[in-house]
Amino acid sequence: MSADSGSAVPDDVFDALARGGGGAAATAHLRAAHYGKHLLLVRRVLDASRGALHPDADRAARSWDVLAEVQDAHPAAVASVLGHPTVGVWARRTVLALEGRRREEPRVAVLSSLAAAAALRAGTALRTEVPLDGPTVALPSLGRAVVGGGDAVVEVAGGRALVTGERAVEVPADPHEDAPGWQALRRLSAEHGGRRLELLLDDQDPDRMPGTEAAARRLGGEELAWWGETLQGAWETLVEHHWTVAEEVAETVLALTPIPPSGRAHTSATPRHAYGNLGLSRPPDPLMLALTFAHEVQHIKLTALLDLVPLVLPDDGSRYYAPWRRDPRPAAGLLQGVYAHVGVAGFWRRHREAVTGTEALRACAGFAHWRRSALDAAHVLAASGRLTPQGERFLAAIERTLLRWQEEPVPEAAAEAARRAADRHLSQWREHNAGRTPVLLPGSTASAVPTREAYAAPAPEGRP
Repeated sequence: MSADSGSAVPDDVFDALARGGGGAAATAHLRAAHYGKHLLLVRRVLDASRGALHPDADRAARSWDVLAEVQDAHPAAVASVLGHPTVGVWARRTVLALEGRRREEPRVAVLSSLAAAAALRAGTALRTEVPLDGPTVALPSLGRAVVGGGDAVVEVAGGRALVTGERAVEVPADPHEDAPGWQALRRLSAEHGGRRLELLLDDQDPDRMPGTEAAARRLGGEELAWWGETLQGAWETLVEHHWTVAEEVAETVLALTPIPPSGRAHTSATPRHAYGNLGLSRPPDPLMLALTFAHEVQHIKLTALLDLVPLVLPDDGSRYYAPWRRDPRPAAGLLQGVYAHVGVAGFWRRHREAVTGTEALRACAGFAHWRRSALDAAHVLAASGRLTPQGERFLAAIERTLLRWQEEPVPEAAAEAARRAADRHLSQWREHNAGRTPVLLPGSTASAVPTREAYAAPAPEGRP
């Protein structure tokens, strides 16, 4: 890759992402890079535990050796465990705690649980002590055994595992199915047109959604079935009409975490350090879930890219008007919002061709609404002086995409709905941020709604 975009990302990948998409080829590169990051973080746990003379350092070293041995013979088994979203969160927090930069007890012994999960996936014999999390033993990427307490041990033999503590729990042949004492990370799957999507529904791992209040209970059978049905409908929409998004979702999204809604609004979030996890409240219908994927996959891609290429200068305290938020945003947050809403605008752009009548008009309104919103915010960001040279190149490609979209005709009712939404949001922003002046360029009419989570299309006049 040239000096313009940083040696970690090939030019063709960088440019494809900068145009707003990228597809399977670009997202596969990002996923591989993130797996490498997880490997380095897990290794850093071992090194930092040794440096801190942590009492579990020797145990961590033995677990690392197990992982290395399993990887030699069964690399996919180790990749499934270490690539799991919450592994990155745990490793980062543990390293920070070991280095005295985070005030919590470092969970070094979780390395033993990773080794046990990898051995079970690979069918490799292993006996190891594992840490308790309350009354349970977690096997990351698989589930957890309710053993009550005591000294917990996992024994793997013949492709099966027995977890013992105060009581013994046998992990079922399919670890993603519940069994007595075993709480599985359950699968969600969807298939359409010969394309299949498999995700995990994570309603148990404490690291699954940092910074949010994730659901504190396991979902029941009816709820699980509802999520499966809704995912099937969303996947059909993506495969039939939004094939690039479908490719990117299949490559980047590994797990869904149910979270409470923000008030009455549907809420979604992509945790920065849990690559591949998507937190969301219960969407009202499959279309909203499909739209949520289009929105959040942009955040996943950009967050992964930012780990490889610096696009924004360090925060200097400057804040800018974002036409999808009530609060002023730093340049890094504004870039995230611009990129995510390119995905939203692109979704409605395609969707207007997939529906008719009122729904087509509403999709046109969504397209008009978000193409203008994203472009206005991109112009503000371009004038901010807060981007690196790579960031300027990235944003310029985004702007070219959005400028082309401005030329596509939409019905006047849809354009008017976008204008009304722009005025309404700006008025609400000024009321909420009394005393602040929004950073706008002359003539900008950023169209949006009050919260980042509410990215549906505005209703044309006289329409629901």
